[in-house]
Amino acid sequence: MGGTSSERDVSLATGIRVTDALRSRGHDVTPVDPARGPISANEQRALSSGTVVQVVPPAPEALRQLAREALPRLVSNLPRQGDTDVVFLGLHGGSGEDGTIQSLLDLTGVPYTGSGLLGSALGWDKDVSKKLFRQAGVGTADWLMAPASIDEVRAALGFPVIVKPSKQGSTVGLSIVKQPSELEAAIHEAFQHDDEVMIERFIAGRELTVGILGDIALPVGEILPKHEIYDYECKYTPGMAEERFPADLTPEATARVQDEARRAFRAMKLSGYARIDFRMAGDGTFYCLEGNTLPGMTQTSLLPQGAAAAGISFPELCERIVQLALERRGGE
Repeated sequence: MGGTSSERDVSLATGIRVTDALRSRGHDVTPVDPARGPISANEQRALSSGTVVQVVPPAPEALRQLAREALPRLVSNLPRQGDTDVVFLGLHGGSGEDGTIQSLLDLTGVPYTGSGLLGSALGWDKDVSKKLFRQAGVGTADWLMAPASIDEVRAALGFPVIVKPSKQGSTVGLSIVKQPSELEAAIHEAFQHDDEVMIERFIAGRELTVGILGDIALPVGEILPKHEIYDYECKYTPGMAEERFPADLTPEATARVQDEARRAFRAMKLSGYARIDFRMAGDGTFYCLEGNTLPGMTQTSLLPQGAAAAGISFPELCERIVQLALERRGGE
């Protein structure tokens, strides 16, 4: 939990909830921040609300400084085989979700939750994952990669468009560009958070999400944010979005979007669990936005709400995720 990505604060909120949930089921849990080491009992108590305190992500320069300070400690903070049964990855974004920590854990031989190195890397890169969606027959909005001129964007996508870092989460660095004059500034902002920027056709419609747990598609959820988009503040501030589980869809539409979610999951070579996000256009067409390989587990997060709608309590959800990790590595 924690780490050095822009989603650090979200990860801490996820991690403490998972810690408490697994302890409630009798497990011995040691919370570790890869950036700083084991988290003290006092720090755990301070985090115990399980909510994201900051309504904006940490500044990029502060995160870069933290990463520089953390690098010498990273390897020493990794678990050792024999001392740890399984690592629950409550990290979000950056090196916690892009395959970096997964590759290091593969070297230790300790099982870990979520997808492996390849699936994590594929899911983290939105450009690559959208290409995989297309190959798997999963609908996704048209897109370009920056640099792209106003004329190129107008011809290929039209306006409005979404401009976002290709490798980032929690809508960090994302903008809706309604006017051509706003494009350059939005691209500049996105480049502050990643070295690749995506320009995507904006799909008006309903915001849907489907959790995947093993080979099961959980009940579909619909998100109704207070802002125009489901941004960082709406995601992690109680009361800033309404989430409906299950979504008000016909049985046919529900089955269709769950099937697309499973196909997207397989196309990205994911395992364990994930959350797949969609837009549903007015004509009923589903457009896959992205896959989240280590989705949030905070008090306002969507995957736990989808599990609850399926009758799975939060502690049980955490245990199932652990069991899936052990099964993937041949554990018991």
